[in-house]
Amino acid sequence: MHNQLLEQDDRIGFYGLDVYSLFESLDAVIDYLEDVDPDAAAEARDAYRCFDPYGGDAREYAQALRMVPETCEDEVLETLTNLQEAAPTYDHGQDDYFNAEQNALVAKNAEQYYREMARGNTDSWNVRDRHMVETLERLQRHHGAESKGIVWAHNTHVGDARATDMEQRGRLNIGQLVRQHEGASEVALIGMGTFRGSVIAADSWDAPMEELTVPPARSGSYEHVFEQASETDQLLLTDELDDETPLREPRGNRAIGVVYHPNRESGNYVPTVLPDRYDAFVYLGETSALHPFSLHADRTHVPDLYPWGL
Repeated sequence: MHNQLLEQDDRIGFYGLDVYSLFESLDAVIDYLEDVDPDAAAEARDAYRCFDPYGGDAREYAQALRMVPETCEDEVLETLTNLQEAAPTYDHGQDDYFNAEQNALVAKNAEQYYREMARGNTDSWNVRDRHMVETLERLQRHHGAESKGIVWAHNTHVGDARATDMEQRGRLNIGQLVRQHEGASEVALIGMGTFRGSVIAADSWDAPMEELTVPPARSGSYEHVFEQASETDQLLLTDELDDETPLREPRGNRAIGVVYHPNRESGNYVPTVLPDRYDAFVYLGETSALHPFSLHADRTHVPDLYPWGL
């Protein structure tokens, strides 16, 4: 046997979708421009100095906006626009430019996200999910119309927001947007849930991660219904359900995120019409916590997963 390089059409990429890398993205744009256009790099560095007072901490930027409404909105937009306008003159690889443009886009959208969050607007959630869908669509254009993607995200991002109470609160999400943009028949939204187990999470943002116990699901929730129906793991294809199924009655669907409070279970459930929220649902009776990258016995640091993967 011998090794063979994958054909172009067989390659697989691992990409990040979120907006949380504000300062890392600023640095990535400047690093790219240093190689292809030092003058533009100097201009970008000058524009990005708007963020210098915040010491590389996006939360400090958001907190400052609550007191002094002077933003860096114009600076990040100007840098992105300049990069896009100058791109045809650069001698560069497509992947290198895509990476730089994506980081400039992250900087613009992250600034908007933290600005909306500082104002207490519910639109901060929508800025984030719209950015993730925009990134997904950019990746599809970059890799060609025949490319396909798998998005790994929390149920609150994947499941169609219109089948929950999120819509009443003015929130949309990835699942809703891809169904609207691509057509429901072109996407598959798959949710996951468990009756009990353990999870790696924290009490609050930036609190130390720890292994937390996931208590048995609340009575009447979807997870509880599945546990009562069968003691084995299940895969439910919602398009096979008839219109009279009790599963079309709104029920709680447990949400377990980066921040999780098992002692406040009443607040961990999203009112859901499950067959409308997902195309399929994976139910696991008992799950165990994942092993965090940063604690891996064979690694000395957290691997850089954006944008090229492992």
